[in-house]
Amino acid sequence: MNSRTPSSRRERSGKSRSRETPSREERKEATRRAIIAAALKLLDERSFSGLSLREVTREAGIVPAAFYRHFESMDALGLVLIDESFRTLREMLRSARAGKLDPNRVIESTVDILIAGVAEQREHWRFIGRERSSGVTVLRYAIRTEIRLITSELATDLARFPGLNEWSTEDLNILASLFVNSMIIIAEAIEDAHDAAALDEIKRTAVKQLRMITVGVNAWEPAQVVDEDDQDPQADDVPEV
Repeated sequence: MNSRTPSSRRERSGKSRSRETPSREERKEATRRAIIAAALKLLDERSFSGLSLREVTREAGIVPAAFYRHFESMDALGLVLIDESFRTLREMLRSARAGKLDPNRVIESTVDILIAGVAEQREHWRFIGRERSSGVTVLRYAIRTEIRLITSELATDLARFPGLNEWSTEDLNILASLFVNSMIIIAEAIEDAHDAAALDEIKRTAVKQLRMITVGVNAWEPAQVVDEDDQDPQADDVPEV
């Protein structure tokens, strides 16, 4: 006698279908990723200001009204693209500061990670390179804000290193800015590389550039902050001329 009743077979069949069918959240995320991918594809040859919502939704295969279930506006979509673009740079700098890179070749490892990150997100960096100095004002401001935040975070961590803990806040921010801006310029150069030879030359130059910064760090003498208690007590008695 078959112990499998029709109802039990239907129950198992329903469970099987439920496992194979994407959930509502999975479908929503898939549509969101499709919108982002469509925007990046269309941005390959144009600026964000020349992109329309209808073009993006047509490329993504959805109706225009569906766009607003995922993004409040085109500017909101642009802000997401900026966040994703800088994620690689943020993670790389955090890994370097956490000591996850080879201590014997920190600079080389950093450049290798940057090259891999740009290769994985080439469309993102093309978008950043174009919008960083032109394009939509809100996106340009967001890119600058992202750069400032990354720079500030790096400056805070640099202050924990021996020797650098004696530097002023201003000097630390300038040093962090040198590193971050160099990384962005290197990333943009990597995005423009069209063959292995060009990429090797960019890597060689990038390593040398970052080494020059570290050489400057070792030679830099931080300004001494004079404590008020150590000032010459007779300084205030100097007569005016």
